[in-house]
Parts: sequence; C-alpha cells; structure tokens
Amino acid sequence: MITFKLNGQTVQGDEGQYILQVAEKYGVDIPTLCHHKALEPAGMCRLCTVELFDGRRTRFVTSCNYPIWEGMEVNTDTETVHEGRKLIVELLLARCPDVPMLKSLAQKYGIDKPRFKTEDDDCILCGLCVRMCEKMGNSAISLTGRGVEMKVDTPFHVQTDVCMACGACASVCPTGHITLDKINSLITKKEHVLPIASEYDMGLKSRKPVYVPYAQAVPNTPAIDRDVCVHFKTGGCKVCAEFCGVDAIDYTMEDEIVELNVGSVILAPGFEPFDPSKFDSYNYANHPNVITSMEMERILSASGPTEGHLVRMSNQKESKKIAWFQCVGSRDLNRCDNAYCSSVCCMYAIKEAVIAKEHGGDDLECTIFYMDMRTHGKDFERFYNKAKESGVRFVRSRVHSIDPIHGTDDLSVRYVTESGGLQTETFDQIVLSIGLQIDPKTIALAQNLGIELTEGNFCKTETFEPVETSRKGIYVCGAFQGPKDIPQSVIDASAAAASAGAALSLARDTQTQTPEVIPETNIFGERPRIGVFVCRCGINIAGVVDVPAVSKYAATLPYVEYFTDNLYSCSQDTQETMTQIIKQHNLNRVVVAACTPKTHEPLFQETLINAGLNKYLFEMCNIRNQDSWVHKNNPDLATEKAKDLVRMAVSKVALMQPLEEAELEVNQTAIVIGGGIAGISAAKTLALQGYETHIIEKSDVLGGQALNLFKTISGDSVQEKLSELISDINGNDNVRVHLNTELSSVDGFVGNFKSTLTSGDATTDLEYGVAVVATGAAALKPTEYHYGDDPRILTSLDLDRKFMDQDPSLKKISSAVFIQCVGSRE
Repeated sequence: MITFKLNGQTVQGDEGQYILQVAEKYGVDIPTLCHHKALEPAGMCRLCTVELFDGRRTRFVTSCNYPIWEGMEVNTDTETVHEGRKLIVELLLARCPDVPMLKSLAQKYGIDKPRFKTEDDDCILCGLCVRMCEKMGNSAISLTGRGVEMKVDTPFHVQTDVCMACGACASVCPTGHITLDKINSLITKKEHVLPIASEYDMGLKSRKPVYVPYAQAVPNTPAIDRDVCVHFKTGGCKVCAEFCGVDAIDYTMEDEIVELNVGSVILAPGFEPFDPSKFDSYNYANHPNVITSMEMERILSASGPTEGHLVRMSNQKESKKIAWFQCVGSRDLNRCDNAYCSSVCCMYAIKEAVIAKEHGGDDLECTIFYMDMRTHGKDFERFYNKAKESGVRFVRSRVHSIDPIHGTDDLSVRYVTESGGLQTETFDQIVLSIGLQIDPKTIALAQNLGIELTEGNFCKTETFEPVETSRKGIYVCGAFQGPKDIPQSVIDASAAAASAGAALSLARDTQTQTPEVIPETNIFGERPRIGVFVCRCGINIAGVVDVPAVSKYAATLPYVEYFTDNLYSCSQDTQETMTQIIKQHNLNRVVVAACTPKTHEPLFQETLINAGLNKYLFEMCNIRNQDSWVHKNNPDLATEKAKDLVRMAVSKVALMQPLEEAELEVNQTAIVIGGGIAGISAAKTLALQGYETHIIEKSDVLGGQALNLFKTISGDSVQEKLSELISDINGNDNVRVHLNTELSSVDGFVGNFKSTLTSGDATTDLEYGVAVVATGAAALKPTEYHYGDDPRILTSLDLDRKFMDQDPSLKKISSAVFIQCVGSRE
C-alpha cells in the first residue's frame, strides 16, 4: 500500500492507482469530463487538475492519469485549483453554450455568462468516443485537425463500413453530441451494417446490445444480445462488465436446459403480427410513411420512438391526414393464406384513430377504409358511434394499392365508393391494420407436443371445451386458441388455469411456499412524512394536466417531505424506485395521483408493504378518470382540479393510522346462480377442484337457452353436449342441484356469505364462500318486421327449435332471408 496526504488527510492506495481513484475511494469530489472508468485515462479536459507538492515545489497535474507515490501531498480544492477549473468551464461553455451538463457545471462555479465569444457547438472534444471506439477494436472515428479546427470525424469525412452501429460512442458522450439515431442516419450502405432495431418499438427506433426488453418487463433487468454484442463477435470490449458496479455481468453464462416434472401445461405463446412487406402494392417496405398498426401503437405512446408526438416517419413533421386500411393479412386468400378474421383490427383501428384525433385535434383528418366494421362486444358499438361523432371518417371500400407521389412524402390512394364512383385522395400517412397469425416457432412447438392445429394453424379445440387441446393435460389460452382481443384472452387464461387446477386438485398445497414477511415499521407518535408521486400516465394525464406544476404544488403542502412525477407509476421499475425512496426519505405516508384506485390501489399498497409500511397509510387520487378525461378541453381547469385532488389526498393521508387486517376462515362451499350451459360448466370445474358446489336454477330443468339450440357452427349437436355436461354434474358427489329455486336473500362478506333459497313455500339457508353469477340472458321478442303476425317470420331460436323437432314445414321452404341486428345496433 502507498501512503500519502490528500487535502491534509493521510490516505492509502494500491500501487498503480491514480490520484482520482483514491480520491473517489475517500469521497473527495474531483470534477471530470473526459474520464470513464472503463477506459484508460487521457487527461484531455484538464478539469481534474489538482495541486501536487513533491517536497520541493508545487505543480499542477491531472488527477485522472497521475499515479500515486509514497509521501506525495495532494490538494484538490485550493483557490488556484478552483480558478483554473473555473476558466476551463468558462471556455467550454463559450464553445457549447446550450449543453445542459456544462450549464449546470458553470452554475456550480458561479459563471452566469462566458466572457468569450460563444459558438454553436455541443462537442467538448473530450475524446471519450474515440477511445471507446478504439476499445471496440474498430477505430471508426478519430480526432482530426489541429487547434480550433479539431473535431471528431470519420476517415475522409465519410461514414465508414468499419462502424458496427454498436452505440458505444454514444453511451459515453457526456454532452449528447453523439446519438445512436444520428449514427444510423449516416449509414448509407445498409448491406454492410444495420442499426440494432428495437423490437419493442417495432423497429422504428434503434437500441443498444445491452438493453431492457421493454419498460414494464418482469423482471426489469437488462439483457445482452449475443448476436450483436461486440464482445461475443470479436472477443474484445467488455466495457459493460468493467462499468457494472455490482459485477452482475458474466460472459461465461450459457443457456441451459431445465427439466421440470409437471402435471399440466398451459400454452399461451401468443401470435405473430402479419408482415405486409410481401404486399408490393402497399409499398410498406419502400415508403416510411406506410406503417403498420403495431408501429402506430408505439408512435402514439408517450414511451415510444416519438414520445407520443404524431409525426411522419419520413421527415418528423406532424401528420395532418391519416388513413387506416383494414383487413391487411386477414380475410384474404388472394394475397395470403389467412382466410379468417383477426377479430381485433376493427376496434384497435377505431381506438388509434380516436387517440390520434386527441393528439392532433380538429386539424387532423382520420379516415378508416373498411369492408365491414365488426364491433361485436360490450360497448364496442357505442365506441364506434362515438368515434364517428368525434370526426373519424369511415369509408366502405377495400383499397388495392398505395402510390407514392413523386417529389413529396405524400401517398395517393384510389378507391371505389359505395355508389360505384372512382375517388382519389392524398394522405400524409397510411396505417395498415395488420392481422394476427401464428408464429412458425409456435407451430413447431405444437408438433413437438403432439397437439392438433386448425387450417389456420391455431390450436384445435372443441366448442364445449375451448381451452382443452387434443392432448389430455395440455391447455391453451389467448390468440393461439384463435384470434381474439385482450378481454377474451383474459377469460381464456382464467378458464385454462381453472382446468389445470382441476386436473391437479389432488396435489394442491404440496408445493406451497410461504413468502417472506417484511417487518412493518412502527410509526406510532411520528410526525407525518408524506411522499407524493404524480403520474403522467403517458398522455392520458400529461396531455391535459400540467403534471410538473401539480408535483411542485404538492411540495408546498403540509408534511410533504418528498414529491416527484413519473411517466408510468405502475411500471415495475417505478414500483421498485418508490420502495427505495420511501426507505431513503423515511416516508410514513404516501399519496399517488394517477388513475383509478379500482385497478391500481392494490399494486401501490403492495409497494408500501415492500417498503415496510402499513398498506393503509396510502391514499390514491384519480386525476385521470375524474379530471384529465373529463376536462381534456380545458387544461388550466384540469390542472387546478388536480391540485385540489392532491391537496385533499394529502390532508386525508396525514390523519391516517395503521390498520390491522383480521384473518377469517373462508367457507369452502361455492354456489352457481343459473343452470344454463355457463353455470353447469362453472359448477363442473369447481367440483373437479374438490369444492362442494350448489347450482341454483329457477326453472325445473337444467340447460337454459342451450335447450333451444340445435347445432354449433362446426356441426356439433348442442343437445348431446348438454346431456353430457348434465350427466357429469349429476354423477359428481360435490355438486348439489336446486331446481325451481331462487335466491331470496344475500348476507355476509367476502369468503363468508349466507343466503336464503326459496323453492315454492319452502326456504333453506345456505352458507358459502364464493358465488358465480351465471343467470344468462333472455332472447329479445322483436316488435319489428311483423314478428308474431305471420308464422313464417321467426327468430333464430324459433328456427333452431324447428330443426330439433324436425318440423315438416321446413321441407316446404324454397328460399329464406336472414335479417341481422334486429333489436340491436339500431
């Protein structure tokens, strides 16, 4: 060990260490601009200059590359050193007056405005990028010229093929002069080097070899892309390992095969978005302003490549006229093999158009070209009508091709109107509403598992067992079962989990582990220390409410010790950050101003638990549903209302005290209200999981509306399947069926309910822990189209009944008309 004096204090360092390294070890701050611990020091910026006394005289040395020696005396903050650094900062600020990092440094040294002539630059010639490129083994850039002509440049001022677009230079640039996007824009020979496309941003933005897959990834940890990492390609670099302070990077790690013994398998591999580049007529592969709906999702997102700004990809200018083309890669046997409807495209196109209108306002024209709008679903038709009212234009026409307009970035479209006329229109941007298809890897997985697929390569299932594959014990959910949206995928997932749980009911609790309980901090008698976290929620809130102003206002409120705003407070990384902040600032109460507590309050309460706080020391105010969505046309009012909501939440949480939750036994009995096909299926699954289940049916027979149905679209007999289900529950000792019975009263609370069952004059009390409401619906009896006046005018249920009864009158029918949407969408 080498011993020397640092600012009068005796310190020690290892032989070969530099002054700066020892100073950092002892907490002595020495400013630097050209230093990076993964690179050899160069001393180019001179900002780290310190005063050295060698026993005879005092001189100035750069601390980043001056090795320590026995008995030396170093002073880092004398008046002379301070004045020297101040001059360097002033000179750099004159060169780069708009660089935030330099402005902050200048403020620290009391420099308001440089005395020298200012330039318009943002490169301080620190040389970090050049040295980093050398470490990559490429030397694609260097410092060229002398004196005032010096700059970072490429050989012969031309982007070199040696550049791998790895982004290492951009990662160390202290001023932001070098960016990965700028590097990629200079690459002309794309066949030699391509930027690393961000999968999360659908290729609209580049990423680095070390990256987090997406903002809300679980676990939220970086990954190394071996295919593009410089180390795995050349054996060099290793900068990330040197820079990582916790030694988390291990290049020797390899993929491993893990064998698990399981009793059930659930397949949820999702889907692959259709690639429209194979359609030459749409010019998707050739024109940047022809984008897919998935790319549009990222453009509209505040965390996307354009930070939520609706711009054209060709020139980054605001879009004024956008069109959506429906059924691209769906319902098309002419140009692809996807004959099916992808189910989601109509609604997401309407959603994107509505959000785009919110971004662009009345100046933005949005047009959707469609064959027919399939808006079946809860409130979907209402949303469709609302979109039309908000100014979204719907044109019934399937457009064949897109023609770029020469000399501009615009796009021309010719289409046939409903009246048969030919129309030509020009658009800034065109969005292709791409369909869903199954990834070839998923097809290979299905083949390896030995499960059958449908003609469209979706998993083959039966009508009455929609989550059971052709192989017993393997279940499916989501888009692999068939094209569907998020709500239906969630329903599928619950059904698959229930089926797997039924199959594994005998093994329940054999693998259960008790989670670690974090000790709760005792805040009794403490003064309230409140933390306020205001969420931007992308543009949902920040597009209307002045979030920074609300956050700063929170700082003025009593007992508020910490305040901030987040892009997405519900993301995994933000949750972890909040946990650390609560601990670091000793917060004992928390307010989150965000969206609805109906969906997110449990999430934030869990964050408090992880921080060691009682989860009831929390208040959430809804500045989205109750504010920004309501007052989107009056931002000033919305901002003031948000402040009021935050103030009320802070006042309330300051009075809160920790609460204890009582633990109660949960009744292990279930009831299912309704004996139709849904109720029977729910009861069967509960019974198979070992729970006593009661079916409450008000009629004298099980089956509900299924009793009136003949066959399914695939030709299955509904009555045969219904009989099988009824036979299954009648033969299960865990099921009790109560016919001609109604629920006349409900009392109790979650996990412990008590109801009175009424059957005729008799009443029975029943205690249970959960209830499934499966009361179904009654068929509409139409008043239109002379229904009831003529026996030839039937409902679909009437016709099914005739089929089941083999009514002789059916043989006399020579023609039939089916009228859709009777009593709905009118």
